[in-house]
Amino acid sequence: MHGRLKVKTSEEQAEAKRLEREQKLKLYQSATQTVFQKRQAGELDESVLELTSQILGANPDFATLWNCRREVLQRLEAQKSPEELAALVKTELGFLESCLRVNPKSYGTWHHRCWLLGRLPEPNWARELELCARFLEVDERNFHCWDYRRFVATQAAVPPAEELAFTDSLITRNFSNYSSWHYRSCLLPQLHPQPDTGPQGRLPEDVLLKELELVQNAFFTDPNDQSAWFYHRWLLGRADPQDALRCLHVSRDEACLTVSFSRPVLVGSGTETLLLMVDESPLAVEWRTPDGRTRPSHVWLCDLPAASLNDQLPQHTFHVIWTAGEAQKECVLLKGRQEGWCRDSATDAQLFRCELSVEKSTVLQSELESCKELQELEPENKWCLLTIILLMRALDPLLYEKETLQYFQTLKAVDPMRAAYLDDLRSKFLLENSVLKMEYAEVRVLHLGHKDLTVLCHLEQLLLVTHLDLSHNRLRALPPALAALRCLEVLQANDNAIESLDGVTSLPRLQELSLCNNRLRQPAVLQPLAACPRLVLLHLQGNPLCHAVGASEHLAELLPAVNSILT
Repeated sequence: MHGRLKVKTSEEQAEAKRLEREQKLKLYQSATQTVFQKRQAGELDESVLELTSQILGANPDFATLWNCRREVLQRLEAQKSPEELAALVKTELGFLESCLRVNPKSYGTWHHRCWLLGRLPEPNWARELELCARFLEVDERNFHCWDYRRFVATQAAVPPAEELAFTDSLITRNFSNYSSWHYRSCLLPQLHPQPDTGPQGRLPEDVLLKELELVQNAFFTDPNDQSAWFYHRWLLGRADPQDALRCLHVSRDEACLTVSFSRPVLVGSGTETLLLMVDESPLAVEWRTPDGRTRPSHVWLCDLPAASLNDQLPQHTFHVIWTAGEAQKECVLLKGRQEGWCRDSATDAQLFRCELSVEKSTVLQSELESCKELQELEPENKWCLLTIILLMRALDPLLYEKETLQYFQTLKAVDPMRAAYLDDLRSKFLLENSVLKMEYAEVRVLHLGHKDLTVLCHLEQLLLVTHLDLSHNRLRALPPALAALRCLEVLQANDNAIESLDGVTSLPRLQELSLCNNRLRQPAVLQPLAACPRLVLLHLQGNPLCHAVGASEHLAELLPAVNSILT
């Protein structure tokens, strides 16, 4: 055994490491305690920088210590000469780089670097862009670094075209780079701003077609990577529509004017102001939401004084001006008529799809065929299946409705964990199609029964509907937004799973409500119906509340004028 080195046993190694960790922890705790004591005593000097460097160098995510360093640096700014301060900043930048090498995704480190560069009179932005490029070479998905690069590019006024070229280089190297694709979606609208007359965020068609070609190459290179599929969905999405008043409706019986907007607004918030002119004279009114809640809503209404509904005059003209949206609309109430309205058509306004040129339709049709070919090769690729659905909706939602539903069924089988989301998306598309069909038929009756709906959306589009059938679906509630249906007279919602009636509050014209075979358990859940002044017939057979003790008496007290059918 003489002359041979003794090899430590595993137990000895473990004990040595434990002692080493304990020693490091003691030093760490001691330094931290000293920093906090000096900070509390107001001793913010360079010794605090040294102490925090020891801790942050090993653990850059100690946010409080970055705050201490900023306090020290702010104090030293008033004490140091410009030369000394420049040297201090150079040292600080070098220290930050060393911390980023320890943890390239440290929130505190990147934030501190932004703060430091923001205080310099002449930062070296070119060097910062080079730093970002180096870190993105190591990890091109480091979104902390991407955020910092966007900050630097903005501060340095880097032309968007240069940044777009940078994303080109990274995407060409690896299509699986979500941050690069996302950055493109921010840069392209800057490079190709649309005139004020068009929706904000929509790309010119030639640019869009080029992007579609780029992203299709990514599909076939790596069909299972989600980055390009998400970008493709953004390309197919609609830009934000122009602010508009979609519909005006005036009712003589309810002495009420209702306005439907292109987006949810909060009237009276100081920024969203509505001006009402009746027969060319301004009228001061109080605006409210249909459900009585003070929150952004697509629909707002106001009560009208009797003088503005005088039936002795040939007509009354109601003119609403939306100052924030720079939009206005006018409707006329004729003598002898109980209501009048003026609305934008969902079909004419292309509310649910983009208006396609021949060239764009050809490209999207080609993409649809290519995706179908890819789906045959990758039958369980959920991104491909979803993109096929979106392409068919962009091309012609009514023409492809049956095929779209089949693809939804396949997609749910492939991606069962997102079945609820897919059911809601399918419901949204079906309701959009139903609105289009209703408008083409020029009727105010909407049949949505037997469609397996799980949610209700676009209810602001149904302001003029008088009869609505929601029977035989999977709805769990009649949502508050249903209160927007100011003209609704008959509502059928049999054979669902409805437990809540919040949306039935204050439907001024509702006369008949059928809720058979739902999950209404207690008579108290019907309380919102008490605010429906014209309700006379209520069907409740097959609900658990029908078996509740005293249910009939409770309903009779709650709704004395209603013929409630329980059995």
